[in-house]
Amino acid sequence: MTDQPQVTIREVTIADRDTAYRMICGLEDLLLNREGFDFVFDKNIENPNIRYFLGELSGKPVGMVSCHIQPLLHHAALVSEIQEMYVEPEFRSLKIGKALIARVVDFAKSAGAIQMEVTSRNIREHAHRFYQREGFEKSHVKLVRYFRDEK
Repeated sequence: MTDQPQVTIREVTIADRDTAYRMICGLEDLLLNREGFDFVFDKNIENPNIRYFLGELSGKPVGMVSCHIQPLLHHAALVSEIQEMYVEPEFRSLKIGKALIARVVDFAKSAGAIQMEVTSRNIREHAHRFYQREGFEKSHVKLVRYFRDEK
């Protein structure tokens, strides 16, 4: 049996802004507007209902997950949602995603959330299988209205 390196999970701080930017650009496979990203990151990092967690191997950032918690009327309770999750391609299949999910689930449960949701694009079939292995069920359809084409 080969020893796999131990992943460490910690909360993201303001000092991790560049790392978060790089990972979210990797997730979206595009270079995001940096000014807009910084605005949202700085706003969210101060919000007690939002947490970002960073996975590290030997101090090197290799993955990230976010969790937003909000009260929803149709649940009459707090509900958590993973908004972003990313593991660097060369570090996938090392159980980093599993460790990130465990940490974010602990955070959500400790905050009183009754469930966790995640949305993943249709083309990300590997991600869908990962989330299902981690206990998520396909139960909803997400529809999006984009404003970029509207005048």
